[in-house]
Amino acid sequence: MSLIVADRVQETATPVTTISFILLGAVTGYQTFATAIPTGSIVYYCIVAQVGNYWEVGYGTFTSPDQLSRDVIYSSSNAGALVD
Repeated sequence: MSLIVADRVQETATPVTTISFILLGAVTGYQTFATAIPTGSIVYYCIVAQVGNYWEVGYGTFTSPDQLSRDVIYSSSNAGALVD
């Protein structure tokens, strides 16, 4: 599948493993990945922790209506490695 870019997509999420996240629903004023992105698409993402100063930027695959894999990490607060 190809890279998809969509406007105003933001969800809360919880990590399942260091490989993927379960998406929990859109933040008020935004749309869900499932609304904006076809399943199987590659997307850019940015993860920001609600507690602490942890973040991660990369691209992943939107694999189902509620899951986002983390395929390539561009940078992070963990010296470029995955954050959990």
